Amino acid sequence: MLALAEITVWHWIGFITIVIFFLALDLGVFHKHAHVVQVKEAMAWTSVWFSMAMLFAGAVYYWRGRQEAVEFITGYVIEYSLSMDNVFVIAMIFAYFRVPEKYQHRVLFWGILGALIMRGIMIGAGSELVKRYHWILYFMGAFLIFSGIKMLFVADEGVHPEKNPVLKLARKLFPVTKDFHEQKFMVRLPAADGSGRLTVALTPLAMVLLMVETTDLIFAVDSIPAIFAITQKPFIVFTSNVFAILGLRSLYFLLAGAIRYFRYLKTGLSFVLVFIGLKMLLPWVQEQFNLWPGTKIPTTVSLAVVLSIILLSIGASVLKSWQENRAASKSGPAA
Repeated sequence: MLALAEITVWHWIGFITIVIFFLALDLGVFHKHAHVVQVKEAMAWTSVWFSMAMLFAGAVYYWRGRQEAVEFITGYVIEYSLSMDNVFVIAMIFAYFRVPEKYQHRVLFWGILGALIMRGIMIGAGSELVKRYHWILYFMGAFLIFSGIKMLFVADEGVHPEKNPVLKLARKLFPVTKDFHEQKFMVRLPAADGSGRLTVALTPLAMVLLMVETTDLIFAVDSIPAIFAITQKPFIVFTSNVFAILGLRSLYFLLAGAIRYFRYLKTGLSFVLVFIGLKMLLPWVQEQFNLWPGTKIPTTVSLAVVLSIILLSIGASVLKSWQENRAASKSGPAA
């Protein structure tokens, strides 16, 4: 059996360099010109990013062994699943600001680039905290249970840009144009004082980008603690997050038009968060109450449970929509 390869700084640099290369290729070649992303194109890109994630899992299996490969796949599935809820919120943001479809990919591109940076910082801080204070995993577990229950019983509040502190600050610092200026986030316009000088103004597209970034930050508060229930290895946590985020753009264009078919997905995600939270609290329960000593939930079992919950919620959603469409088609002629 091959010895496990040690993860060094060069692995981090190599991975980040490859990600930056593919992002540059995406924006500079495949999406150089603004256009509406059709379902067929979104499906193709979704397949590409998923295939790359699985190829990376194969590389992890070869160099680091089966356990870490399973941890990567489980973390990827959890992060990708939780991203689905983010997709629907992004759809509401685009609808609220009336963002033309051909500019939506550009917003998602820069939004995801910002998300990668923010999540990298959060993962680094989280890994260090877990290393220094192991008890923080129990706090994360309790928080995930709380988040899951809240998601189950509290209705969505919708999109409220007027309550977003980041947008409020941006409007104080810069003027904001009323109209879109193609796919630009900033434009130079004559100053309002009539002096003839030019001033930098933000476009509505920049407001949308800020809204998407802050929304992802809120979602990351749930999703990043979730993956620490699977593994505390920073490289696995980071890479699984990156692949999930990279697939978010194509996932959005694939699912945004079919939101009504996923009505029970949020319920499924709430059960996922509760399950992961319970998994994180299990060692604490064992220590405090001497219950189920030595019992551990294997990563493969966690993967099976998460996949089962997500697939059941999607299946129930599709079945419900099919039943409603069938009932409507039967009652239509009679009306």
